[in-house]
Amino acid sequence: MEIALKAGEILLRSGAEIYRVEDTIRWICSSYNTECESFVLPTGIFISIKDNTGLEPLTAVKRIRQRTVDLHRIDMVNSFSRRLHLNLISYNEAIDELNKIQRQEQYPFLLRLITAGAASFVFTLLFKGSVYEGLASFLIGLIIFYSRELFSKTGLFQFFEFLISGLIAGALAVLSVFLFSELHLFKIIIGSIMIFLPGVAITNSIKDALYGDMVASISRLGEALFTAIAVGAGVGVAVSLGLGWR
Repeated sequence: MEIALKAGEILLRSGAEIYRVEDTIRWICSSYNTECESFVLPTGIFISIKDNTGLEPLTAVKRIRQRTVDLHRIDMVNSFSRRLHLNLISYNEAIDELNKIQRQEQYPFLLRLITAGAASFVFTLLFKGSVYEGLASFLIGLIIFYSRELFSKTGLFQFFEFLISGLIAGALAVLSVFLFSELHLFKIIIGSIMIFLPGVAITNSIKDALYGDMVASISRLGEALFTAIAVGAGVGVAVSLGLGWR
């Protein structure tokens, strides 16, 4: 039960779909010849198991408070569960391997920072912006990504993290247009904030709905919309004030 719960926790914290978390939990339990029922929500995991010894069922609950998107960790847990089914290992070995996956460091911050700026640049070009507008989005993407990393360490509500990030993006875009009047304001804004839009969360909410997990689907969709509204509100305030001052 602890192995399955640990694997499910890593998956859910990494942004995996609900059906994937439940399937992995059942897969791991079946590998140890254990009957299992699991119920997973975006904010918690419920597991009840019963083995073939005739003992009373055991139930465990794990509260999930923080979630992100880490496809690499999801892939590692998926590979772990498949290897476990083919080659059963001891409890200590399994927990050690899952702990290593959980402690796996993300890509270096500098690489993620540059990637955020590059994504902003490319999205601006995708929306038919010029190279100069793309360069402005690149710089704004660097700044707002770095700013949100700082905000996340202060313990702010996530809504305010995205609200302030959108505010900074809008203010810098307005400043760019003030300095270089030939630039298109909204193309710069669109490109720079695309790195914060919850595309993966929306996709997963639709997949959860298709698999019949309606509660989880509505919860994830609400969270995604909440994020998009926060970013949009920040941008809207900055643009309104900036254009009004102009």
